[in-house]
Amino acid sequence: MPMNRIHNVLCSSGWWSRTVRSELLPWGLEGVELGDEVLEVGPGFGATTKVLAGRTEKLSVVELDEGYVRRLRSELPESVSVTEGDATDLPYPDGRFSAVVCFTMLHHIPTRELQDRAFAEVARVLAPEGTFAGTDSLGAGWLFKLIHVGDTLNLVDPGGLPARLKSAGLSDPEVDLGGRSLRFRARKRA
Repeated sequence: MPMNRIHNVLCSSGWWSRTVRSELLPWGLEGVELGDEVLEVGPGFGATTKVLAGRTEKLSVVELDEGYVRRLRSELPESVSVTEGDATDLPYPDGRFSAVVCFTMLHHIPTRELQDRAFAEVARVLAPEGTFAGTDSLGAGWLFKLIHVGDTLNLVDPGGLPARLKSAGLSDPEVDLGGRSLRFRARKRA
């Protein structure tokens, strides 16, 4: 389901780009080694992608929304591979990526079952010893609720996330809380 107008305006704003660059990505990726081939799942408007493009040798993104895909292709450097696709059925071979990341998008996956399928797909496309890392919102505050009116909103329970990541085939899951967000990371065993 596409984001509503308020959500679109916020996520395409200069304020959000600055927040991503100065707060979200530094915190979300603190201590994470991305490696040389990274996949970002669900970049939306690409604020996170623009920062990631300067942090890794090879970056691919997969986005479900056709309109966002067109926008990403027109705004990102040609070195970033943009693919239209679904997080629950990633169009990549097994073991391709040194890291898979996603930022503030898991709550847009409509059901817990589909989120779990996305986690399993991440595990499939990760190389051995690869890392899955990212952030998501805890859903706190009236503004968060306002920008999701008419949007898909399926919050991830931070307490249950480690077990879900393990069930998907990932190991050493960690979840931390900070402000109104959670960050997570897990690895694929060799």
